[in-house]
Amino acid sequence: MEKKEKTIKQKSLWQEIWKNKAIYLIMLPGIIWFIVFSYGPMSGLQLAFKTYSMKQGIWGSPWCGLENFQYVFRDPSFLKSVGTTLWINAGRLIFQFPIPIILALLMNELRMKRYKKVVQTVLTFPHFLSWVIVASIAINVLSYDGLLNSLILSFGGETVNFTGNAKLFQPLLYITENWKSAGWSAIIYMAAISGIDMDQYEAADLDGASRIQKIFRITLPNILPTISVMFVLQMGNMMSGGFDQIFNLSNPAVKDVSEILDMYIYNISFGSTPDFGFSTAVSFFRSVVNCIFLVAADRGAKALGGSGLFG
Repeated sequence: MEKKEKTIKQKSLWQEIWKNKAIYLIMLPGIIWFIVFSYGPMSGLQLAFKTYSMKQGIWGSPWCGLENFQYVFRDPSFLKSVGTTLWINAGRLIFQFPIPIILALLMNELRMKRYKKVVQTVLTFPHFLSWVIVASIAINVLSYDGLLNSLILSFGGETVNFTGNAKLFQPLLYITENWKSAGWSAIIYMAAISGIDMDQYEAADLDGASRIQKIFRITLPNILPTISVMFVLQMGNMMSGGFDQIFNLSNPAVKDVSEILDMYIYNISFGSTPDFGFSTAVSFFRSVVNCIFLVAADRGAKALGGSGLFG
C-alpha cells in the first residue's frame, strides 16, 4: 500500500510539473545558475577539514580533522576581526537599516509625480556605481587637499585627516553605504507601500487624520511584514561586513578598526604564505554563525508577531 501511495504521489507530482511546464521552463535558468555557482562550490568546504596540497588538489589532500579550526580559534587576529565585524554590523543595523524605510515614507508623501520620479532616479543612481568609483570619490573629497578640507581652510579652520582617522572610519562606512544603497533599498519598501489599500487612507481622511498619523497608523503597520523580512535577512549577514566597501576605503592607518572577517580571510588566502585550508575553516565558521543569526532573527520576528522566512 505504501509503495502504491508513493507511486501515485510521484505520478501526480510529474503530472503537475508537466501541466505547468512553461513556468518550470522559465525557472530552469535560475535553477541551473544556483546549482552551478551556489551549490556546486560547496564541495570545496571539505578544505576546512584537510591540509591542502596543490599537487594533490582538493580531493586528494589528506584529511586533518578539526586541526584548522583549532588554529583559527588560537589566532588573536581572528578573534579581533570577529569583534570588529560584529561591532560594525551592529552599527549598520542602527544607522543604515532604518534609512531606506524613512526614504520610502518620505517619497510616498511627495504629491508631484514628476518630482517624485526625479528624486527616486537621483537616489537610486549611486547603486549602479562600483565601490572602486565611490571610494575614489570619497577619498578625493576627504583627502588633505580635497574639497572638504579646502572648505574648512577657507573658513579659517585646520585640515582634518578624515581617511586616516580610526574614529572617523566607521561613520565614513555608514555615510558612504547610505549614499550608495539607501535609495535602491527603498524601492522594496515603496513597492510594499504601493500595495496598501487606498480605502484605508480615504477612511483616515474622513476621520481627520493628519499625514503623520497616517504614516504611523496605516503605512508603517502595513509594511511591517516587509520590514520584518528585510531585518531577518540583514541579521543573516552579521558576520559579513561588506568586503568591497572596506577593501577600497581602508588603509594601513585604520587597519585596527577595518580588518573585518572578510578582510582577514582575504589576507590569509592571498598573503605571502596562503593557507586555503585555514581560510576555508574561517569561511565555514562565518557561514555557520550567519545561519544561526538568521534562524534566531526569524524566530524572534515570529515571536513578536511579525513575518519570518521559514514556516
